[in-house]
Amino acid sequence: MTAAVLAQDLLDFIDASPSPWHAVASIEQKLLTFNFQRLEETNVWSLSSGGRYYVIRDDSSIVLFVLGKQSVAETGFKIVGAHTDSPGLRVKPNPLLNSDNIQRLALEVYGGPILATFTDRDLGLAGRVAYQDAVGNIISRLVKFPNPLLRLPNLAIHMNRAVNEDGLKLNKQTELAAILSANANQQLHADYFSSLLSLASGIAEADILGWELNAYDTQSGSFWGAEQEFLANSQLDNLASCHAGLSAFLAETSLNSGNSLVCAFFDHEEVGSESCKGASGSLLGDILQRIVNATDTSRDAYHRAMTHSFMISADMAHAYQPSFPNAYEPNHKLLVNQGPVIKINANQRYASECKSAAQFIQYCRKAGVPYQQYSHRGDLPCGSTIGPLTSAKLGIRTVDVGNPMWAMHSLRESAGVLDHSYMVQALSSFFTN
Repeated sequence: MTAAVLAQDLLDFIDASPSPWHAVASIEQKLLTFNFQRLEETNVWSLSSGGRYYVIRDDSSIVLFVLGKQSVAETGFKIVGAHTDSPGLRVKPNPLLNSDNIQRLALEVYGGPILATFTDRDLGLAGRVAYQDAVGNIISRLVKFPNPLLRLPNLAIHMNRAVNEDGLKLNKQTELAAILSANANQQLHADYFSSLLSLASGIAEADILGWELNAYDTQSGSFWGAEQEFLANSQLDNLASCHAGLSAFLAETSLNSGNSLVCAFFDHEEVGSESCKGASGSLLGDILQRIVNATDTSRDAYHRAMTHSFMISADMAHAYQPSFPNAYEPNHKLLVNQGPVIKINANQRYASECKSAAQFIQYCRKAGVPYQQYSHRGDLPCGSTIGPLTSAKLGIRTVDVGNPMWAMHSLRESAGVLDHSYMVQALSSFFTN
């Protein structure tokens, strides 16, 4: 698959995945074409050598694995981890605000988005709805408003004269209610939003008991640049890493390598991962433990498996933006389309250390792809990833890597076409060697 075709597949994946719940559904749909079997955590598992399996926890975290031909206690797992969520705006439980004949939806900040990038965009809503079925069970269904539904109009410069000097600042409580409708003749009833959800989901309004919805940009992903060498979309952080991991995992050379392979894609990374399905929760450890228990009954099998395992935590990295040279550490200016990035931080905000970094370099060299190394500017706070959390929790040697991108946490992010292909090749090298 050429770099351009692979990049288009990434854009299509993101466009089909406007929420973390949709992202997991998109991943599951692809797994089913490769004859993967879904396992339920409530059931007893019967696993076979070479078997292809996946587990979903609460709709937005997923772990997929192939059981290798050799004992996992002796060879360990090859794990790629990433996250399905992106920073943005979520709908509050009682969202409808009705004043001045204008109806707005109250939105809450999720994670650390660049709020100004959400203004003057064609916003839709996507997520899941919880409802009661005919026998009283609580289940969920994906919902997506495909057309522009909301907007956060900017204040005109005539009323905000200093906006170009001071930047656009939005109060998280009072200035993030998105315009939904304008009805001068009558006030919309309090359950109007529920009626919209009913129409979009096909669920009777009386049966809807709750929802989790985020605003998303309805504009599709695109290529750009003089030679179309760049791509732009929402949620590159971190659906690009999910797609790269999934693409490498599903390659025939990986599936037939005989290794025990795992991809773990978690929700809630952008808000700290402290949840039942986040990287700081029990999900990955539970599944690895059950895999080992199903294949080896010795008391120390799980601990031996962890010692032999290696994890690549894949999350996007900060590309050098030449208009802001002072934002970057000298000698660590990441260039787009120059290869995957090894992320290093002495204070363990990233899990990389010299041995795990060296191993990733080996995988890149075997794949014939370039690589870069990154350290954050010392006087700026450094972000973190799932890497340190999972490494500490499981005792697995881990390296933090990612592809360089511009405008991380913007509603419209950019990255390089070649870099995505490079990352897939590097992860494929990891899975097969």
